[in-house]
Amino acid sequence: MQIRRGVTRMARRLRGERPAGSLPANAVLVLSHLHRQGPSTPGEIAGAEHQKAQSLTRVFAELQLEGLIDRRRSDRDGRESVLSLTRAGRQALAGDMQARDQWLQAALGTLGETEIDVLLLASRILDRLSEATPELTDLNEPETPRRRRIAS
Repeated sequence: MQIRRGVTRMARRLRGERPAGSLPANAVLVLSHLHRQGPSTPGEIAGAEHQKAQSLTRVFAELQLEGLIDRRRSDRDGRESVLSLTRAGRQALAGDMQARDQWLQAALGTLGETEIDVLLLASRILDRLSEATPELTDLNEPETPRRRRIAS
């Protein structure tokens, strides 16, 4: 599928632009979530990022130990903790994104204004798609012209 290929290649290229010594991918995932969504429970972060909370437990602990996130008890349920981004966490995330942003800015400089406008529109659509939870259909159903165009 052309869309998947394009998104996958771009994600791979952006990962490749991360300098040596960058934050681990799951640390960036957690910090980015907290930056976008604000204070969240470990379960909320894991669910939103399609991970299991147990697989992020070590990441949460390391980020807290490094002072990149704070952990406090939830006001609504004392058994639950809420994680939030610290100033150091914001700085670490910004530093991690800097090299990728510089590469992307330079690459965008090779495009025309209309192409950049199309990419801005596509980025908003891709954000929406990343949150979608469609019902999966049977792949053995007959192809429609639209499915054929999207799949190519």
